[in-house]
Amino acid sequence: MRVSNFSRILLCLTGGIAITIGGLVLYSPSDFYALNHIDLGGNINLLSEIRAPAGALFASGLVMLLGVFMTSLTFTSTILATLIYLSYGCSRFAGMAIDGVPSSSLVWSAGIELGLGLLCLLCLWCEQWTMNSHE
Repeated sequence: MRVSNFSRILLCLTGGIAITIGGLVLYSPSDFYALNHIDLGGNINLLSEIRAPAGALFASGLVMLLGVFMTSLTFTSTILATLIYLSYGCSRFAGMAIDGVPSSSLVWSAGIELGLGLLCLLCLWCEQWTMNSHE
């Protein structure tokens, strides 16, 4: 299967973002969350709960990047990127509807995540359409 350059660039971007965010939160969750005026304090249990999904995000980013170089993983990596970014974006918007609007940086994050997720979904649709047209 031929992979478009746009899909490769998008997987580089989504993988890079996931690795960066996941890595920063794993390394220092208190400092990372302080950027959005969130004080995690010294609660070891909370820090553990924050680091666990950060590790999953970091690992997901690695799989996304692998999809750039291993065409056998490209489809799976794009599905993973779609799920990660759409779930983050939609969950943030659901939170805004339930809890109210957070700081502007978190609203921007929601928009970027939703946008990246929709672009990944578009890539899935285009690649599927391309595969079906060649059958």
